[in-house]
Amino acid sequence: MSADWLEVHAGDAPLIVGFPHTGTDIPAEIEAGLVSPWLARKDADWWIDRLYAFARELGATTVRTRLSRTVIDVNRDPSGASLYPGQATTELCPTTTFDGEPLYRGGAEPDAAEIAARRERWFSPYHAEIEAQIARLKTRYGAVVFYDAHSIRSRIPRLFEGELPHFNIGTNGGATCAPELAAGVAAACDRPGYRHVVDGRFKGGWATRRYGRPDEGVHAIQMELACRAYLDEPDSEVGPDNWPAPFDEARASACRAVLGEVLSACLAFAETRS
Repeated sequence: MSADWLEVHAGDAPLIVGFPHTGTDIPAEIEAGLVSPWLARKDADWWIDRLYAFARELGATTVRTRLSRTVIDVNRDPSGASLYPGQATTELCPTTTFDGEPLYRGGAEPDAAEIAARRERWFSPYHAEIEAQIARLKTRYGAVVFYDAHSIRSRIPRLFEGELPHFNIGTNGGATCAPELAAGVAAACDRPGYRHVVDGRFKGGWATRRYGRPDEGVHAIQMELACRAYLDEPDSEVGPDNWPAPFDEARASACRAVLGEVLSACLAFAETRS
């Protein structure tokens, strides 16, 4: 299935991979109110759908929105409640970048009615599709893993101190999946040259928290990759001249090998529970 903004590949394995932030499309009427098209795309999860292209070969279902997260962030609580109270973050319809730069020209920020319209047009259908795929696979297998794929720059002082580990695994403190799944994913990430953490700064976004119902056979886990794991991340401040960095096949290949083990661990777990 596909739409002008939503891409769905229905696989046969008990694994769903979500790509909520790889899109860069912005409707013209929204882009007209933005400060800069580059700023509006700055915080995309660059190249992540390309990095995980092998997931389909494993039989995984993939769900991806082509829309920029600036239009609407489908990994935020639709009520507007913060996923990380007391910490800097961005909204359901972001008005700033991760670095705090304003996205909209003065007076062009989306109001409550506009946010509600975007939620109905894009947010709800995205999640309805994920729910439908979970139901389809759960009927067949009894147990399903939902894996939410993300990336972020390694250093963003407004959001976190220092440099992120390469692999940031989120289970909302163990609430969204069985401990065996989290342990299997962490073991797959334990490779020379890489660092990983479970439930560090990123504990899982709204999708992971919503779909993680381990007592019902739905196990959700988020992977937030530090961008340097798969591309040549600039040492200096990022700008239009150096970001996004080009896809680095050599660096991506090594990271992809680890991610292959990660998704294989997810599949092995689901099959033991089916």
